[in-house]
Amino acid sequence: MKCVDIFFANDQEVREFSGEHNLLKASRFIFSCGPKIAIIKKGEHGVLCISRDWLFSYPAYILEDPFDPTGAGDTFAGGFMGYLSKTKRLSETTLRKATAYGTILASYVVEDFSINRLSRLNKVDITNRYKSFKRLMHL
Repeated sequence: MKCVDIFFANDQEVREFSGEHNLLKASRFIFSCGPKIAIIKKGEHGVLCISRDWLFSYPAYILEDPFDPTGAGDTFAGGFMGYLSKTKRLSETTLRKATAYGTILASYVVEDFSINRLSRLNKVDITNRYKSFKRLMHL
């Protein structure tokens, strides 16, 4: 764990690993093990991103008819890491965008069984949903 920069887990895994029910307290335990950032996936309730210096939470992308949640967390992680691999920076700004792209890709995978929806996905679809998500998140 001392070599890990970003720790990914769902909320239940974080609670079990840390022994803490409160996710903020649990993240402090994770940081004490080495990681600098905790990405806590909360399923249909979105994601919580925590570092020692900042915290933010994004909701899941709202869908009228989700079909199958299998693989959503892994797809989120793939979209997140894919975005970070393009930017090659770990800042709050890049992590916010990576979280948004992970959320968007996960929203597509739940629209069909397995990776069926992802196989029909194109860059225009992703860009349009990203713009929609940004409008949703605008304060």
